[in-house]
Amino acid sequence: MTKSRDEAPDLFGVPEGEISVEAPLAERLRPQEFSDFVGQDDITAPDRPLRRAIETDQLFSIIFWGPPGSGKTTLAHLIARHTKAQFVPFSAVTGGVPELRAIIKTAEQRQAIKGQRTILFVDEIHRFNKAQQDAFLPHVERGTVILVGATTENPSFEVISPLLSRSLVIVLKPLSDGALGQILDRALTDPVLGLGKWNARLSPDARQRLIAYGNGDARAILTALDFVVKQQPAGSDGTRLIDGAALEAGLMKKSIRYDKSGEEHYNVISAYIKSLRDSDPDAALYWLARMLEGGEDPKFIARRMMIFASEDVGNADPMGLVIAAAVAQAVQFVGLPEAQINLAQGTTYLATRQKDNASYIGLLEALEDAKSHGNLAVPLHLRNAVTSMMKELGYGKGYRYVHDDPRAQAQEHLPESLKDRRYYRPKDS
Repeated sequence: MTKSRDEAPDLFGVPEGEISVEAPLAERLRPQEFSDFVGQDDITAPDRPLRRAIETDQLFSIIFWGPPGSGKTTLAHLIARHTKAQFVPFSAVTGGVPELRAIIKTAEQRQAIKGQRTILFVDEIHRFNKAQQDAFLPHVERGTVILVGATTENPSFEVISPLLSRSLVIVLKPLSDGALGQILDRALTDPVLGLGKWNARLSPDARQRLIAYGNGDARAILTALDFVVKQQPAGSDGTRLIDGAALEAGLMKKSIRYDKSGEEHYNVISAYIKSLRDSDPDAALYWLARMLEGGEDPKFIARRMMIFASEDVGNADPMGLVIAAAVAQAVQFVGLPEAQINLAQGTTYLATRQKDNASYIGLLEALEDAKSHGNLAVPLHLRNAVTSMMKELGYGKGYRYVHDDPRAQAQEHLPESLKDRRYYRPKDS
């Protein structure tokens, strides 16, 4: 059941149902009901467990994990509207442990006096360090508060395990192009909360470019749309026509979502390496372009290419390492933007080579034996007799010098307990 307006303010202090005309377009168009929520149907469809739990006021501790503009805060708004529990927003950016303790104390009193539960919404929960997260763990465990967290970072890395085990992680995906298109259409036509009174029209090309600019982020496209529409002069008929050129001029340059220190960094480099490994030069070039466009350090890419050249190409083509090393040197010497050409050449070379990881696999097996067997003695015939005493002890005795004795290759070079062990098994290329 939806609360009456005087029961709870929204997350920013404005009573529910009242939206400031000064608020950004994305805030004005924030859905107030599930029926208005676009995208994330796997989570918000009428038959989905989370929606039923919210609408029946049986919410449990959850963590919303998803990219910017995917609907995490909007879902928090919907929870605030549809639950009888007291909804308390808390930002991990501006708040600290003292404020949190005050919230917990009030929640305990509310539960004792009114029997009312408290939902604690922690935005950007990944900003809390582990000690701060420990501070509200016991209160979540006792049920004093129901935790609703929101994060753009992988909770497996950013949220402590005890808190994760007591919460359900809900994964939100970047919004689809279709969902972004619906959001754009509503923004352009809504005369009260949207831009309907501005009489703006997007050309098909501009519409597609704007959707691509959003990259799954509803807030990004609404912010961009708001700016471009209001900067575009009206024609003689009062229409503000926005084509591709007008959009490009307004946005200056397309930016893509890429965090050089976050999960997207690891996702993209992983896709790049796997494309090289699977001999797909087209995909490898695309992921290379994504990294370069996102501002990735070209030296990082070159280092990964050098590792790949030995790990995956190996002796199927020893020139792979030579090429990768040359690319790394070129990156250092030439620098961007021209070094993109060197990176592209190295990428396509490595992607189209035969692959053989026998050297790497052999090393891993040898390392495992070195750890499990300890310091096995070097066979006497392989030791250098640098003193007379060593010679008397048998150091070097029976060693065959390969340049004088063709049978030298047949002598044993491994410790006795690893005799006949084979680590290097190259593929038949």
